[in-house]
Amino acid sequence: MADSIQIQLRKGALDLCVLAVLSRGESYGYEIASTLVTAVGMGEGTIYPLMRRMQNEGLVATRIVESSSGPPRKYYRLTPLGRTVFETHRNDWRSFADAVNKLVEVT
Repeated sequence: MADSIQIQLRKGALDLCVLAVLSRGESYGYEIASTLVTAVGMGEGTIYPLMRRMQNEGLVATRIVESSSGPPRKYYRLTPLGRTVFETHRNDWRSFADAVNKLVEVT
């Protein structure tokens, strides 16, 4: 049961995590995936469908950059809408996390 809670928490926070990574600057897919694997244990396969959805929703914009060490890389960056959504989600997360932390505190 604990595993399923971890999985659900990760899935629920994934959008916010991707927006947070991109709020720091432009990044390409593998770099985003690697950051999320290290930080929250989300796999690379989860990222690309999410990035397509975010692009379709106008939250991220992309550009293709030729690479000297392999195929071209698609770089993602937040759009103004994406930045606004990130700020809203971040504030919502903080309020939610504060409320949960108060409930689970051991006194």
